[in-house]
Order: sequence, then C-alpha cells, then structure tokens
Amino acid sequence: RKSAIMGRFMKSGKVVLVLSGRFAGRKAVIVKNYDEGNNEKPYGHALVAGIDRYPRIVTKKMSKKKVTQRSKIKTFVRTYNYNHLMPTRYTVDVTLDKASVNKDAFKDPSKRRKARREAKARFEERYKTGKHKWFFQKLRF
Repeated sequence: RKSAIMGRFMKSGKVVLVLSGRFAGRKAVIVKNYDEGNNEKPYGHALVAGIDRYPRIVTKKMSKKKVTQRSKIKTFVRTYNYNHLMPTRYTVDVTLDKASVNKDAFKDPSKRRKARREAKARFEERYKTGKHKWFFQKLRF
C-alpha cells in the first residue's frame, strides 16, 4: 500500500509564483519553509523573497549610467500560505543573510526595510552575473 505522505518539494531556493494578493504574478524564492505551520499560523506557509519590479531591457548601445539605472530591482519579503504559491521546477541559489531576512523582520519596520535591502542587493548581484535569466523577466501570460 502506498503511503499518503506527499514529498516535501517546497524547499528553500525553490522558485515560486505568487498567485494572490498585491504581488500576484510575481516570481519569488523560498527563503524558509514551514510545512507544519506554527502557533500563530497553523498551516503550511513559507517566507519568500521576490521581485516586485523587474529590471528593464538593456541593449549594447546604452551608456553605463543608463544600464545601471535599468538594472535596478525592487523586491519584497513576505510570508505566504502554500495555497497562494505555485512551485516551479526551477531553483535559484541566492544566499540571503538569514540574520536579516527572517520571521522577526516583520515585527519592526526598520528590520523589514533592512531585509528588503538585503534581498535587493543579492538579487541585483545575481542578475549582473547573467544566470537565471528567466527568473528576472516578467511573467508573460
């Protein structure tokens, strides 16, 4: 008889699509997953860092200043119920600083800003390497 337990596929580093709310249609990366939930949220949820505003298209003839301006990314850091996330087959190995991007960051606005800044720095760094091009493009549907 097969076991009814589903495999744990919502792992950190997994790229997910946000399905509802303010950031619906945006791509995000799971920072930490809570499969069993906890006291305040008794359902499976995940802490995600995602892209609110994607970098714009860059061409060869643009100046360096224009390229840096167009390469800027606006990020968000939030917890989402698994029901509102759609996992993809992709993973992105962005190493976010766990000290600043964690659950405690939501309690204090300055910590939240710091977490968002940390995510922004890491995403822009990864974008400049040219890897994971799909992750840094708007979702077209």
